[in-house]
Amino acid sequence: MRRNLDRRVVVTGVGLVTPLGTGVEKNWAGLVAGRSGIGLIDRFDVADYPTRIAGEVRDFNPLDWIEKKDVRKMDLFIQYAMSAAEQAMRQSGFKITEDNADQVGVLVGVGIGGLVTIEENHLIFLDSRLKRLTPFFIPKLISNLAPGQISIRYGARGANLATTSACASGSHAVGEAFRMIRAGYLDAAITGGAEAAISSLGIGGFVAMRALSTRNDNPEAASRPFDRDRDGFVMAEGAAALILEARDLAIARGATILAEIAGYACNADAFHITSPAPDGVGAAKCMRLCLDDGDLDLNQVDYINAHGTSTPQGDIAESQAIKRAFGEHAARVAVSSTKSMTGHTLGAAGAIESVFTVLAVANGMIPPTINYEKPDPECDLDYVPNHARPKKIRLALNNSFGFGGTNTTVAFRPAVQD
Repeated sequence: MRRNLDRRVVVTGVGLVTPLGTGVEKNWAGLVAGRSGIGLIDRFDVADYPTRIAGEVRDFNPLDWIEKKDVRKMDLFIQYAMSAAEQAMRQSGFKITEDNADQVGVLVGVGIGGLVTIEENHLIFLDSRLKRLTPFFIPKLISNLAPGQISIRYGARGANLATTSACASGSHAVGEAFRMIRAGYLDAAITGGAEAAISSLGIGGFVAMRALSTRNDNPEAASRPFDRDRDGFVMAEGAAALILEARDLAIARGATILAEIAGYACNADAFHITSPAPDGVGAAKCMRLCLDDGDLDLNQVDYINAHGTSTPQGDIAESQAIKRAFGEHAARVAVSSTKSMTGHTLGAAGAIESVFTVLAVANGMIPPTINYEKPDPECDLDYVPNHARPKKIRLALNNSFGFGGTNTTVAFRPAVQD
């Protein structure tokens, strides 16, 4: 039952697993230093692939986060999600009890799910038919077992679901969790996104689309959003988690508030299965809807964590969308793409970048767009090139867009204890 239609919602804990490392401290240090997490793929043979680079997570040990008997029940994307959730829960100090469990939800965005598990078990099936298939095959691969496993671990009995909307999946999860808490359906949520689709078939599928960078001779410079010489995105993997709480309840328990979610919107281009709408019309409308949702002043927006994938058309469309949404103020907004450092984590991207935006707001520091060397006349905004920038941020937006024309924007502002 709804109890309140206008509660404020805050972030009290975050967790990260990305190509920059496992843990928030590693990631933030990497972002501020402008470090790339992109390298040559070493998990499978890519000798005959035109793209041989990706953002692999190289320091992750599932046994640091999950009991050995449970690891075999989880595809890698679920393992990443479990790690991020545990990090966020530890930081927040939030406890799920018998008294509050029904009001705590788990919403996690997943774009593809257990592709590696599907590939591995298909080969087993072809070799032995039904004889060697594991009973964990389906539970390992389906998207909703990321929130499902998190819910089981912590005993959260509220809304439990996976949002699947391509590269906007993680942002949709964060935004919908925010809406549920604001409207009183939940008091708190573990939310975020997860993806681990770096596989022979996953890379192969995007190669077939000609969507990936082929800058194999210089992997760290391959993801270069808004740069004139960008040639496609770099596929990556990872997860992020955020603990969201009703602000009054977080304050009552003495929680440290990292940032407040100030607004959220989602919409659709209704245009094309992969290409954005011309001139960024849908994305521009989404940003304006987000500001309207929170009754926010566009002139207060100091930073946009851009979707910025490093694709030729996508970066132009987003730049045009920002100018369409903000008018003259667009020239005064700092815009950066942290995908220049992490690569594109697909369904996890919106959640990872939500955490990056929270950290930017909390620390007064805007992460850079690295590898920005040659300006593109069609991308003419302030992309915070190559070096982090100290800045007190009044209001920040995180944009995420996905195949099928799906758009999301989430707004964050500093924690205020009034």
